[in-house]
Amino acid sequence: MPVVEVQTFVRAPVDHVYTVAKDVEQFPEFMPDVESLRVVHREGNRTVTAWVGRIQGRRVAWTEEDEWDDTRRVCTFRQREGDFDRFEGTWSFEPAPGGCSVRLVLDYELRIPLLGPLLTNLVRQLVRKNAEGMLEALRKRAEETAGVSGGG
Repeated sequence: MPVVEVQTFVRAPVDHVYTVAKDVEQFPEFMPDVESLRVVHREGNRTVTAWVGRIQGRRVAWTEEDEWDDTRRVCTFRQREGDFDRFEGTWSFEPAPGGCSVRLVLDYELRIPLLGPLLTNLVRQLVRKNAEGMLEALRKRAEETAGVSGGG
């Protein structure tokens, strides 16, 4: 199964970045590829969310379960149902000199009949581009709300 891993550096305190990421209801406000996101159920640090997003203009929808570990600053997620055959992974937030390192790892499977190697690679590139866009949007939002100017 394809795995995509992306990482970024955010010039803001790790606890602030983690808090911005955990406030998933706000994602559609600052993540252009997230059309809508609704919390279906929340119990403690476990949430079930319904997502509608766009990948290269194509609408994708899924429901995922998230487990937020505030001590380790990690979110583990997995699709319950939706357009992917498998979609799961982790967000992790680590302190770094001058800010925070954020890593997103996606393990996914998308079975399309007669999907050849060329299309498989295209899908992987699109998923990577989308993940990078999410991290860039999170970086900007966290830096803006932490009062940090400039960017990287």
